[in-house]
Amino acid sequence: MKNHRIALLGGGGRTGKLVLYHLINQGYQVKCLLRNPQKYQIESPLIEVVEGDALNPVAVKTLIQGCQSVISTVGQRKDEPLVASQATLNILEAMAELKIKRYVLLAGLNVDTPFDNKGPETVAATEWMKMTYPAIHADRQKTYSILSNSDVDWTLVRVPFIEFTETEGETVISLDDCLGSKISAGCIASFVVKLLTDNNYIKMSPFIANL
Repeated sequence: MKNHRIALLGGGGRTGKLVLYHLINQGYQVKCLLRNPQKYQIESPLIEVVEGDALNPVAVKTLIQGCQSVISTVGQRKDEPLVASQATLNILEAMAELKIKRYVLLAGLNVDTPFDNKGPETVAATEWMKMTYPAIHADRQKTYSILSNSDVDWTLVRVPFIEFTETEGETVISLDDCLGSKISAGCIASFVVKLLTDNNYIKMSPFIANL
């Protein structure tokens, strides 16, 4: 993968760091957007750090320049501006200008699509998110709408409760319902990186979970 460079947003987070480890372990070059690069402790000749915020379109374009694919594990930080939809708008604008097609990003299982057939547990989790964090839920739902109307080869990976471990157990995948209540960050990282060479989920929103 020496000639394949990945733009990574969210690489400073707990899941994002595991995605980064998987990428560099497989030989990918990575440009990583960080708000506080002085606090970052991962060092590798395969990593290039870009200082900036996902809400800043100039920083996002700088990050994506020279890359072939984009991965975002950006999460919503407490008491900060909504990030999901605006980050995706910034990313899609830069991707269009730079003629980059592949975009993989994470979301919770609460995001709804027209292709869902959510079971009772997934419906309950979705409704809880809608009632407890209505603005965050609406922003994530807006992100799906933005993606659906875009021309890029996107995959929105939907996940249940994340266990922040590197353990990689059996991962179950479904396009219409979440089949488990949790997923390890290691499994997320493995699945996300595999999507860079897997065309099975283009313009789709698979659920992944551990049984």
